[in-house]
Amino acid sequence: MILALPFYGFEAAGRLWLLAVIPVLLVAYILIVRRRSHQGMRYTNTTVLGEVLPKQSQWLRHVIVALSILSLAALGLAWARPLGVDRVPRERATVVMVIDASWSMTATDVAPTRLDAAKTAATDFVKALPAGFNVAVVSLTGSPAVRLSPSEDHDAAIRAIGALTPADSSAVGDAIQAALSAVSQAPQADDGSVAPAMIVLLSDGESTNGQSPLYSAQMAADKKVPIYTVAFGTDNGYVDLDGERHTVPPDHQTMDDIARITGGEAYSADNLSQLDGAYKKIHSEIGYVNQKKEITATAAGLGLIFAFVAAGGAVLMGVKVR
Repeated sequence: MILALPFYGFEAAGRLWLLAVIPVLLVAYILIVRRRSHQGMRYTNTTVLGEVLPKQSQWLRHVIVALSILSLAALGLAWARPLGVDRVPRERATVVMVIDASWSMTATDVAPTRLDAAKTAATDFVKALPAGFNVAVVSLTGSPAVRLSPSEDHDAAIRAIGALTPADSSAVGDAIQAALSAVSQAPQADDGSVAPAMIVLLSDGESTNGQSPLYSAQMAADKKVPIYTVAFGTDNGYVDLDGERHTVPPDHQTMDDIARITGGEAYSADNLSQLDGAYKKIHSEIGYVNQKKEITATAAGLGLIFAFVAAGGAVLMGVKVR
């Protein structure tokens, strides 16, 4: 729906010179009316004159002139291509993909490995996102980092996901804070509003160092950024490092708590398909933004309406003259 306000100016403001004719015409009309009012009568027998030429309605003449001038003004504005406002659905949001790339994610209890499965899930999720969504990528290791700042280039996000390689240790809490930092980097709307955001955390939940995951989750909750967690792995998962075998069971409790605290949802690798529609939840929270849009048709339409009414008045006045 196009609104008349706020008004953003004209696409071709140089054409507004046409409006300068309007005050000239208005002054000319006033002078003509005054001149006629001061002219004497040529006929002394006003009774006969009244029979031959019925008195025309002065107010009708004024209305016709006023409508004609309004029509000219509206068409002049239309020629300058005015810009109004169109309220359109805000197809913008920020989704931060946090992917665990610690060595525990190389376990093969989720084929082919936890990390490869997480990359595939993240890639499929990004491909399903609307084009207007910003996507950021954060690697979850001992030193989490933003691999891609919020961008509408989803292909770049997919490449960043595919480039992740295993690294030592994991800091889930620090990764959440890095994701919140990425959210703050997303572009704002013209009115300064911040786009809705969500974090998708794909991990086995193991955190060996850094900030408490639940403390960071509370920070996300305070910023109204829900976290959707996907836990990878089984209790029998293991990795071989430096000639030693280490069991790496997933921490489902931590992942569940992170989702609960932030208002998100928790998933696991075996119900991963349910994650595909998670972005629709944030999509439903998106409202509208004001977008500049040419309203030439609206101005021209008003001009035509004024012109038609003025023409109707002129016809009516002609009928009265008869």
